[in-house]
Amino acid sequence: MSGWTNLRELFFAECQQRIEEGCSKQSVQKLKQQVEELPEDAPATLILPVYEELMKFDIAPDFPYEEPNDLEEIEKLRPQGRQTLKTSIGQDHLYNKIHGAWLGRCIGCALGRPLETHLFMSGHDQQPGWVFVKDYLLGANAWPLDFYVPGSSTSEVGKVYNKGSTKEHIAFMESDDDIRYTVIGLKLIKNYRGDFTTSDVGRTWLWTLPYIHVCTAERQAYRNMVIKMRGHDHFSPADLVFIRRNLNPYREWIGAQIRADAFGYACPGNPELAAKLAYRDAILSHEKNGVYGEMFIAAVISAALVLDGKTGDIEKALRIGLSKIPRTSRLYESIERAMALATEVETQEELFEMLWNSFGHYNPVHTINNAALCTAALLFGQDDFEKAVTTAVACGWDTDCNGATVGSIWGALYGEDAIPSKWKEPLNDTLYSGIVDFHPIRISECARQSFESRLWLIE
Repeated sequence: MSGWTNLRELFFAECQQRIEEGCSKQSVQKLKQQVEELPEDAPATLILPVYEELMKFDIAPDFPYEEPNDLEEIEKLRPQGRQTLKTSIGQDHLYNKIHGAWLGRCIGCALGRPLETHLFMSGHDQQPGWVFVKDYLLGANAWPLDFYVPGSSTSEVGKVYNKGSTKEHIAFMESDDDIRYTVIGLKLIKNYRGDFTTSDVGRTWLWTLPYIHVCTAERQAYRNMVIKMRGHDHFSPADLVFIRRNLNPYREWIGAQIRADAFGYACPGNPELAAKLAYRDAILSHEKNGVYGEMFIAAVISAALVLDGKTGDIEKALRIGLSKIPRTSRLYESIERAMALATEVETQEELFEMLWNSFGHYNPVHTINNAALCTAALLFGQDDFEKAVTTAVACGWDTDCNGATVGSIWGALYGEDAIPSKWKEPLNDTLYSGIVDFHPIRISECARQSFESRLWLIE
């Protein structure tokens, strides 16, 4: 059982991953050629030895980035030390902000779900995905995007993926991985407060998440947890390395980043703790920039919850998030680049073109390009909710993930009251998460539980 796909495809994805994380491209290509020359139906016994050799490669000495997995090493490479924001925010106002974050996440996710298809995410024939998004929406008389995606279009570029979240059918937040992980994060906080371990994260997945609901890195990690279970569900440090790394070429993809939000909600004004909790969650299935993405977003949300929403506060929250990841990483460099791009453009289309030119070489569900897009969308949108979430979605790549993340951060900064009614009303304050006790549930009830379970821990 290979997990997300067959062993041959996992190997080819691993070749790309090893090059991106700094191994010699020439050495990787030699091994890749060996497998390409094998028959399509070659048995695992012929591919696995080559895969194992690929995993032994060291990072090239001239690789310009330093990207550790150990938390202490990560902290040594951050641009500044520990940071807790002082706040006198009122309890009603804080609840409104947490509610805004939950609601913004649901809205952004629902907005992006119909466009989560290969064509809109990846593009085709040298054309970026956003061009096909625009073509589809023009054919639906919905460009520029200013509401939920129409379910049909006169355009011939393709069809939407999920009709349930289109403007003609939307009635609640459908079950989606971008929401399920937020619920699971909330359950972790409620069950363990700030004391959960990475093994506790794995245990919660095994008890809560059906295998069919996990994708890419999470599916590979889930598979590896099952292999390592020995009559119990506690994993040793060596087990955890195996779980996140064995046959998992997706360990820098977006799966951990979309799991960040609940940890930010739990730690208003304490981005240091939010990043630490996010690290414990992420390291189950991800490494390097995959881990940093979750730490970054959790810290941004933590900061946004106690900032006032004044001019410059979006950038301030992003800078605080950036301070929690290694300044020597590809993600740090890319976030800086995205922040600069957002100030250089006047239109969405200009921004999309520059983002695809800068980050289009990554897989459409990689952490780095999508984190860069979320950053740019927030800065481009500023205090305009609609502008921020539609920018995040209409660019392509991981449309529902990015809409959800931008909606969450925006809602955390400005609060539920600031989100326009036209975006809120179609969801009818209802979430079907697919998680026991949260299916269905009021979105406002999720916010209440996050508010009551928050961690005012100063270290």
